Amino acid sequence: MTTYADYQRDRIGWFFGLSGGQLMFLALASLPAFWAISRGAWFSAFLFALVWLFILVITVVPVRGRSATGWVFASTMYAVGGLLGWTSFRAKATQGRAEDLDTPDLPGVLQGVQIHDGPPHGSQLQRVAIIENHAMKTWAVTASIVHPGIGMKDVEERARYGEALAGLLDVAGRTEKVDEILFMVRTVPEDGAERDLWVNRHRRPNAPELSEVVNSGLAHGLTQASVRTETFVTIVVPETRIARSAKESGGGFEGRCRELYLLMGEIEAQLRGPMGMTAVRWLTSPELALACRTGFAPGDRAGIVEALSLREKDPSVNADVPWAMAGPSGADATVRHYSHDAWNSVSSTIKLPTRGVAMGALAPILTPSEFGERRSFVVAYPIVSQSKADRQSGNAEWAADLAEGMNEKLGRKTRAKQRDEAHKARGLDAKLARGNSLTRPYGVCTVTVPKTMRITEFGRRLDASVRRAGFAPLRLDLAQDVGFAASTIPLGTSLTRSGDA
Repeated sequence: MTTYADYQRDRIGWFFGLSGGQLMFLALASLPAFWAISRGAWFSAFLFALVWLFILVITVVPVRGRSATGWVFASTMYAVGGLLGWTSFRAKATQGRAEDLDTPDLPGVLQGVQIHDGPPHGSQLQRVAIIENHAMKTWAVTASIVHPGIGMKDVEERARYGEALAGLLDVAGRTEKVDEILFMVRTVPEDGAERDLWVNRHRRPNAPELSEVVNSGLAHGLTQASVRTETFVTIVVPETRIARSAKESGGGFEGRCRELYLLMGEIEAQLRGPMGMTAVRWLTSPELALACRTGFAPGDRAGIVEALSLREKDPSVNADVPWAMAGPSGADATVRHYSHDAWNSVSSTIKLPTRGVAMGALAPILTPSEFGERRSFVVAYPIVSQSKADRQSGNAEWAADLAEGMNEKLGRKTRAKQRDEAHKARGLDAKLARGNSLTRPYGVCTVTVPKTMRITEFGRRLDASVRRAGFAPLRLDLAQDVGFAASTIPLGTSLTRSGDA
């Protein structure tokens, strides 16, 4: 079995694990104590030393993924947002103020999203949904994909899939336009909507009563024990990387669509070829609105499927979900979970283990523990530009060499974990020279249950599934709404992008 462990921390501290900014801040904070010592004010020096130790603790020691100063800042911003009403959302349709049904009305970080219908594309002249994020200044497109899975694959074929994923990221990096690729998987409890429609169409009036009872029992039992998997891939392109080439392609929205269509062709070729996808369908605006609505309210899918079936018989039936109603009717971001419509969600990110992971290790995270529970997961691959990657590689290698040199001079033994990180930092430059791309992958998993169930219990079950898969969970407290949007709604939301990329 192939184990993937060739990853390291984004930044390596070159002075006892401290970064340059932390070291400078602590050095400046120690000046009052040394000033008091030079004056012979020993009591004042002692007080300043205590203050410096307090600053050291809140600056260096992490608490559940953040420093104490980070928690203070995040808590303050959350409290301010709660006082100003930013943490609560009410849809305009619930207040009778929805004017344009084609304008998205989404909460939180999705408020800056606008959906465009692209020019006709492909042999079927399909109008792909173009996602424009005004807040982040990015463009994105989403595709629904189908993969046969790797559960029955041998080691060699799994290794080929891993190489194919690396090839996909290298192709995206060589375009110098794609900023991030996101793979999203949602395991939704089976509602039996398609089966009910099929049974109603093929039911015979003279069927034996016993067979009716047996089939009804089987349908009830299998529906509760079955899940349905939805998989999406989203490519995100910043405006700063596409603006010049879009101008050469005609400028304006049409020019950007032409550039996005070219990128879609390159990505789709990699998905269908080396990665073995059996189906890649770029979503139109109605299909994307349906994916968003079922992301916020999984229970609405059965009614939508029935409406689509009725439209086949009666074209006057409106089975589309307008963008003004694709979001929740109401949503509230609390500290430990996210509340939307009649559902609650808990999101956690995962920390990669030092010993590495095997392909397929995320499967336990996507397995629901009870009927009515939905699991979703996103694996994001932010792609670092070549110039920035070379600069970071040089800085990491220099920091590793400096840290080892200082440990030798001070007689401090270099730990095995530090030696591994230094070795990986030195090997990164060789990989970049061979044409590989640098990426900072991360994953976010979310569990969604009806409000009639205790979300705290299912949050603990999600953490147990993450640990069973070999990872360490980290609850996204004070950012549950962002984690939910990134892992459940396929609109290209990222945890690493805070502005114009």
